[in-house]
Amino acid sequence: MTRSQIFNIPNILAFIRLLLAPLMFLFLVNQNASFFEGIDKSWLNYFAAFIFVVASATDFFDGYIARTFNQITTLGAILDPLADKMLTLAGFLGLMMLGSASPWAIFLILTRELFITGLRVSAMSQGMDISASWMGKVKTVAQMIAIGFLLMQWPGGTLLLWIAVVLTLYSGYEYVRDFFTHTQL
Repeated sequence: MTRSQIFNIPNILAFIRLLLAPLMFLFLVNQNASFFEGIDKSWLNYFAAFIFVVASATDFFDGYIARTFNQITTLGAILDPLADKMLTLAGFLGLMMLGSASPWAIFLILTRELFITGLRVSAMSQGMDISASWMGKVKTVAQMIAIGFLLMQWPGGTLLLWIAVVLTLYSGYEYVRDFFTHTQL
C-alpha cells in the first residue's frame, strides 16, 4: 500500500472522527471537572453536540469520496467502522453517564455492535464480504440522529433511541442470517 493510499482523504476523515470521539466524550463526562469551572453545563452539551455533528459529517463524506473517487482501501475498511463505533460509543456512554439515555437501550446496542464486529472478523477471515448492508447504514443514521436529539435534549430523543435499538437489533439479525447462509462452518 502506497503512502497516498494510506493518507487519502477518506482515511484522513475517518482518523479525524477517531480523534473527535474522545473529545466529545470529554465534554460529556467531565462536566464537573475544574477545567470546565464557570462554564454552564448546557454549553458543554452544545460543544459535545457540535463535535458530534462535525464527526458525523465526516462519516458521510469519507464514504462518499471513497466510492466516488475509487479511494476504497483496506485501511479505510477498518478505520471507518472503528471510527463509527467509537463515535457512537462515546455518545451513548456519555449520555448514559449523564442519565440522559436508558442503560438497557445502550446495553442492547453495544452488545449487538460487539457481537457483529466479531462476526464480521470471522466472515473476513473466510473471505466473505464484510461491507455494511443497507440496513446497517440505516441503523447508523438512526443511532446518530438519536444521539443528536439526546445531546440537545430535544423532545422525542428517547423514542428515537428505542427506534435505533430496534433497527440495530434487526440489522444484527440480518448479519447473522447472511453469515450462516454463506459460511463454511
